[in-house]
Amino acid sequence: MAKAFSVGIGLTNECNLRCAHCYRPDMVLDRLTRADVRRVCDAVSAASMNLGVGENGLHSEYQGILDDLAVRDIKTSITSNGLSIDRLDDAQLTRFHNVELSLDFPTEDEHDAFRGQGNWRTVVAALERCAGLKVPVTVTAVMMTINYRRLPALAHVAAGFGANLRVNVYQPSRTDRFTLAYEQLWEAFRGLAAATRLVATTEPVLAGVLGLHDFSGPGCGRSTIRITPEGRVMPCTYWPGSRLTIADLERVGEDIIEADEFVAARRPPPACAGCPCRGGCAGRRALTGRPDAPDPYCPFARGEQIVLDWERAGSRDLPKVGSACTTVVSAL
Repeated sequence: MAKAFSVGIGLTNECNLRCAHCYRPDMVLDRLTRADVRRVCDAVSAASMNLGVGENGLHSEYQGILDDLAVRDIKTSITSNGLSIDRLDDAQLTRFHNVELSLDFPTEDEHDAFRGQGNWRTVVAALERCAGLKVPVTVTAVMMTINYRRLPALAHVAAGFGANLRVNVYQPSRTDRFTLAYEQLWEAFRGLAAATRLVATTEPVLAGVLGLHDFSGPGCGRSTIRITPEGRVMPCTYWPGSRLTIADLERVGEDIIEADEFVAARRPPPACAGCPCRGGCAGRRALTGRPDAPDPYCPFARGEQIVLDWERAGSRDLPKVGSACTTVVSAL
């Protein structure tokens, strides 16, 4: 039986915003073609597909690509700042399995000061529209030095729209300006634990601390494939470079996971043998320039014990959880 992957794909690196924490390269305009997306779908079996990286609604073939994915019956989700949702009519929007909308602060003034004037209202309009159409929706945030104490309040904002909050730990792919200190990360998770229920996590260090028996390790290098707007194939969104292309994916199919990049992404550091975090986040280790060192946020590597009192919430079908180191919570 063919292996089914969680596929993350960026149709374009274009965006109508210029957020300071964004990891997308933007010196040159890159776009996949509709034919490229078909090639990816023909090469491997996709259990789910998330559209991310740039703002996909700016792609000239955006709606046609969504038509193709619908015909293939692929569970499709999108991560957007609202523009890509605004570009669709109701029938097109309701085909999404899940819509993720980005907010990084719980108030309009804070959010717009960071993301751009008027973006809060664009996101809120998209959240309200999805709720009205009964399209499952998630608020997505990046946990950074500038907002890690504001995430519990943001979870309550999300709950007001019937949405969970999904949190990604900031990765220093372009700058370390927003990189959390070890103490800040665990303060952030303590704050969330006190104010929310845990829906799911694939953030390795958190799963290790919580002792989650159903956590088998990050999907990077194993069960997820990322396709960048320039046509590179990567084991992780934040992987610092890859020689693999869509042509390689067509040539080897699901055996792409035997390529050096994928093997490196799933190989834990020798010092982490038997660690509950299962080697931590490979992308984070690679971005720090120390891929063979323990995850910088792993308390076990420091000989420390972190205790979090987190109530579990009912599980939901969230395809994105299978393709990223991330945490989903719901407000109490």
